[in-house]
Amino acid sequence: MQPTFIPAKRNPVESDQAGSASPAPTQKSVSRRSGSRRSNAASSAPVPEVLTLESLRSAAKTCKACDLWKLGTQTVFGEGPSKARVMFVGEQPGDYEDRAGHPFVGPAGRLLDEVLAEVGIDRSEVYVTNVVKHFKWEAAQRGKRRIHKKPRHSEIEACRPWLDAELKVVKPEILVCLGASAAQALLGKDFRVTRDRGTFVSSDLAPHVMATMHPSSILRAPDSQEREKQRAEFVTDLKKVADLLPTKLSKAG
Repeated sequence: MQPTFIPAKRNPVESDQAGSASPAPTQKSVSRRSGSRRSNAASSAPVPEVLTLESLRSAAKTCKACDLWKLGTQTVFGEGPSKARVMFVGEQPGDYEDRAGHPFVGPAGRLLDEVLAEVGIDRSEVYVTNVVKHFKWEAAQRGKRRIHKKPRHSEIEACRPWLDAELKVVKPEILVCLGASAAQALLGKDFRVTRDRGTFVSSDLAPHVMATMHPSSILRAPDSQEREKQRAEFVTDLKKVADLLPTKLSKAG
């Protein structure tokens, strides 16, 4: 039976730095603005006319639509099958991803892999990307560590044409926003992951759209008890995704 879509109340913008995410209803969906409009920076991003993942990845290497290219080691574009049924969208590449040139290969990526395997989803069958393709960071006060810095709205907008193009090529059946930055970029600035995580929402971006916590927020939990609690919630949300997949795209578990 198809879920009933109902409107949700408007709430202030939240941050990916939020800690515990409260449980969301499992039998309803909320209607959301899709956020599918093109960015004002579309003319600056060198998106090619012929859209394939290969052409997009190649063109994105030269993107200077915002100043983040000066900070990042390289563009970190999305990866996965061109016709993946599931797309995961995070905020931006981290330090590990910036150095390796691949998305979700650091600690947060390893946690995502672990949970995907636990719920029976084959990582090689999903597409993973970020709303921002360069690593935004600031130097730690001590040592040589590069500390994640939240991208500005203008930087997210400048990079939006790439994500729009990825969505157009992949055409996922299921779109999962990881964290507040991705959710608010795609579903509207009033979307709150702490309130609506794990709930499928109405959107023209894909037939099934959900937001959940970013795995990095789980790793930032203040203690092991809270970390396990958030991880369990993350597993619950991704099980809903796995339940929508045909057996051939899921690993038997």
